[in-house]
Amino acid sequence: MSSTGRPAEVRLSIPADGAYIAVPRSVVGNLAARNNFTVDEIDDLRIAVDEACALLLPQATDGVLDCVFEIDPPLMRVSTSALVPSDWKPDTGSFGWTVLTALVESVAAETVDGRLTITVTSSATAAEKA
Repeated sequence: MSSTGRPAEVRLSIPADGAYIAVPRSVVGNLAARNNFTVDEIDDLRIAVDEACALLLPQATDGVLDCVFEIDPPLMRVSTSALVPSDWKPDTGSFGWTVLTALVESVAAETVDGRLTITVTSSATAAEKA
């Protein structure tokens, strides 16, 4: 939570290029570590963010991938989004989607005005035990 009493939010825009996927993965790892996520939970979040980005990268029509990291302890929500072709939706039966749903508490995909957002949500169990 931020000093304003609202959830803290970090925003990031990267080129839709696999070479830059390490950036959101590093950010989510750092934020999760600062918010009492266990090592396993941090690894799961990193992999989930990787998968969400990997699903969007080849479809990003403007070459940009946006990530929003919302921290509301013990909860962390990461939304990755990109402009995508109007007829494209992620295959919720794919291996990548299965990985996403296995690693975090919830996964959602929503398209608004041509921008597809994949949101993953996880809670820090270490914070619940403290």
